[in-house]
Amino acid sequence: MRKLEHFPNLVAMFFARARAGGDKPFLWAKSGGKWRSISWREAAERVAGLSAGLKAIGLQPGDRVMLVSENRPEWCISDLGIMAAGCITVPTYTTNTERDHAHILENSGARAVIVSNAKLAKTLLPAVLRSSQARIVIGLEDLRVGQSGAVVFHNWDKLIADHPTNPEAAEAAAPFKREDPACIIYTSGTGGAPRGVVQHHGAILHNVNGCCTVISEDFGWEDEVFLSFLPLSHAYEHTGGQHFPIGLGAQIYYAEGLDKLASNIEETRPTIMVVVPRLFEVLRQRIVKQVEKQGKLASFMMNQAVGIGSRKAAGKRGMLDMPMDALLGATIKPRIGKRFGGRIKAMVSGGAPLNPEIGIFFDSLGITFLQGYGQTEAAPVISCNRPSVGLKHDTVGPPLANTEVRIADDGEILVRGELVMHGYWHNEEETRRVLKDGWLHTGDIGEIDAKGRIKITDRKKDLIINDKGDNVAPQKVEGMLTLQPEILQAMITGDRKPYMVAVLVPDPEWTQEFCAKTGTVCDFAALADNPAYRMALGEAVDRVNKDLSVIERVRRFIIADAPFAIENEQLTPSLKIRRHVLKQVYGARLDALYKG
Repeated sequence: MRKLEHFPNLVAMFFARARAGGDKPFLWAKSGGKWRSISWREAAERVAGLSAGLKAIGLQPGDRVMLVSENRPEWCISDLGIMAAGCITVPTYTTNTERDHAHILENSGARAVIVSNAKLAKTLLPAVLRSSQARIVIGLEDLRVGQSGAVVFHNWDKLIADHPTNPEAAEAAAPFKREDPACIIYTSGTGGAPRGVVQHHGAILHNVNGCCTVISEDFGWEDEVFLSFLPLSHAYEHTGGQHFPIGLGAQIYYAEGLDKLASNIEETRPTIMVVVPRLFEVLRQRIVKQVEKQGKLASFMMNQAVGIGSRKAAGKRGMLDMPMDALLGATIKPRIGKRFGGRIKAMVSGGAPLNPEIGIFFDSLGITFLQGYGQTEAAPVISCNRPSVGLKHDTVGPPLANTEVRIADDGEILVRGELVMHGYWHNEEETRRVLKDGWLHTGDIGEIDAKGRIKITDRKKDLIINDKGDNVAPQKVEGMLTLQPEILQAMITGDRKPYMVAVLVPDPEWTQEFCAKTGTVCDFAALADNPAYRMALGEAVDRVNKDLSVIERVRRFIIADAPFAIENEQLTPSLKIRRHVLKQVYGARLDALYKG
């Protein structure tokens, strides 16, 4: 069993892994239709050169540097180069609007920006020009800027090439400590302006140590391979998809995009993947449909696998389950495993609550699914399911090593340890609200079972309280609704009302099938008023209602005008619904459901 060494900062961890890795591949990206790698040695040299270059153009220790780029090797090198220079990385989403960029630039006081290309610069540069402090822009690619003015432009490759630096010298020039700030990550939030969470080096290292412990003790720490596809600007991927792999000395492949994710998985054959529940809800539906197309025998085998998995999760395995499981292990499970590359150890799900049925489904088919739990304010991983403790998919597992968790009198989950942030950037009021006596008040409601596993029941602030004072956890109901093949997305509401109502986004594939079967023109706007279409959606809601308590049941619904998306600001970049935005858009129509 291997253990992670104690490092003073993230830069020291990276350079230590680079010395051990040498000329072995580290970062992979596709170019010209082929996967091409950057070695550990080459990456270390670029980090050292970028660090020296940033200092040479006037950046000082503690200066903030915004990083705006899609996932690619240069993202990782830039992040480490910024930190090696003693500066603080401020990652931001590529989907940010000009207004979002302006807020983060001004709030963080960033002096410089690294941006990947001209397309992203188009939204960013107007905000830079209006900002009070940002005067340096560094392009990973040619930004096609005609002239400089108040802002000075640099080319990323040239900046590194002009300042060749020995990695050992760069490491020696980075003496900062675990308590020093490493990055400011702005929480996308489900309401209000984003807040800057100051993550110190020790917080992320604490996370890396805890995650490495899980892999080492439960799966064996070997030559690990990651496929990175969630936004690196999100704390979950920043720690789980970048610094965690570095701690393991793993290779990182950068996916070409969500549209090519399935083929990228088969090509790169990852051993660990960091995922969000929504992706696997979609994959589950696709797998079910593909298996159904293979005929009755394939569907029977899959249903047998899921049935065995469900009984196993409930502790009720039958006499015939073992021989059937052996048969499934020789037939359907290897075929499903091949779609995930054939050597996956674990899919680690986080960022939003996972419906237990999803975890059971994939475990049943031989894919180990670990649900984790965390918050940006905790760098961000707090706990993770572990096979050694026992996988229970309605829990998020025990806390990471050296992490204290307790339940407050009102049910709120409290967390203490090095992983907890020191505060929000320039926001003492909010810091005092969530940090009390060293404990992070998560705003989540939960409980801890006999094996020390945390069970989340809901967000404290998202609890719906009906007109009789009963509490309803919306995420549970919404998760059950979106498991239905007819429903892609859902939001329920009913605060201070007699019953629950919902906004539903019908599944596009199911809608196409409905139109083909009924001979209906697939005009989505017109379908909202089609009685047969609404009845079919109603039947899906009725199926869910059978498994809900009286107070949780959805009595009436409306059909959304369009899918919830990042672009229309109805989803956060981590794919959580923005309740306040949806209520602004659909509030009047939802209220009308109580009048008819």
